[in-house]
Amino acid sequence: MIAPKVMVVEDEEPLGVLLRYNLEAEGYQVEVIQRGDEAELRLQENVPDLLVLDWMLPAVSGIELCRRLRMRPETERLPVIMLTARGEESDRVRGLATGADDYLVKPFSMPEFIARVKALLRRAKPEVLSSVLKVGDIVLDRESHRVYRKKAEVKLGPTEFRLLEFMMRHPGRVFSRGQLLDNVWGETIYIDERTVDVHVGRLRKAVNTGRLPDVIRTVRGAGYAISEE
Repeated sequence: MIAPKVMVVEDEEPLGVLLRYNLEAEGYQVEVIQRGDEAELRLQENVPDLLVLDWMLPAVSGIELCRRLRMRPETERLPVIMLTARGEESDRVRGLATGADDYLVKPFSMPEFIARVKALLRRAKPEVLSSVLKVGDIVLDRESHRVYRKKAEVKLGPTEFRLLEFMMRHPGRVFSRGQLLDNVWGETIYIDERTVDVHVGRLRKAVNTGRLPDVIRTVRGAGYAISEE
């Protein structure tokens, strides 16, 4: 599965847990590390798509780690968001001058944090956002044509994949059978509307395995929608 990888280097455990939870809810792969020296070693093995870096860390400070990363060819362009309790202008200037791409002063709101992450990834690495769709606990990778629910791969046929992809692009919106036919099969192809019911049934069976809740909502007399929850 292709999903953006985010490394969080934060020694405050409750904040690290909170950041992980919110990032994973957005579909990111997340690794949390509490020490600067451990993060430096890990970054030599595996470079994420984005680094969230606290200024004050044990062993190696965030500001020093950022400086070292900018000196390595493998990480010189790694997007970095610096987290700090230092709100003075001189500190912000120092953080940005050292190589951070963005700067958040604690305490900050989670919606703002997620918005900053998305904006930085969109600007620095747009390719990691373009291929992945996420609705609830379902992740669809348009590039590899793979679908996951709760990290377990879901096997879909080509038509069911296109159907799910279209619905995930518009979560919560109800589409009639005719609208699904036009957008998934194409306006130039004649297929009976009952065919939609067959493929929705196959899709529902595939993604709702075990005791997982049904994410495909049937609206009597209107059509189908994928639940946003």
